[in-house]
Amino acid sequence: MLKSIEGNFNHPEVNELLTKHFKELRAASPEGSAHVLDIPGLKIPSIKFWSLWENEKLFGCGALKLLDTDHGEFKSIRIHDRFRKKGNGTKVIEHLIEEAKKLNIKRISLETGAGKFFIPARKLFQKCKFVPCEPFAHYKKDVNSIYLSKLINNN
Repeated sequence: MLKSIEGNFNHPEVNELLTKHFKELRAASPEGSAHVLDIPGLKIPSIKFWSLWENEKLFGCGALKLLDTDHGEFKSIRIHDRFRKKGNGTKVIEHLIEEAKKLNIKRISLETGAGKFFIPARKLFQKCKFVPCEPFAHYKKDVNSIYLSKLINNN
């Protein structure tokens, strides 16, 4: 079972994982189409961030940005390399959905890249039943971005 810690940005492993995540996504995204948040961006009050641990080893992380009273956006979902390519992404998504339910979120949206680098992320979100949607919040149509959304049941 995964242990979840809210915040925890200063833990060296969490900091290293997020830094790697930022660098990879910025390198894989065309200029003006990178929507990844850095650590200060993840610390704003409208964002909740969790690191997930399995047997004291960093498993991954993810964040939920509160867009309004019942709409949230997933940000910075990342699996640690030692747990990647093993079908573990759904565990992070499931954790974030459970946290969203606690906050009475009814719809979760996300933006991901349209390029080849982002194929695994798109497959993960499709597996978790996210469907294409129009740009939301501050996003605008962009050939380099794909927007997905999912209604969640709070019962």
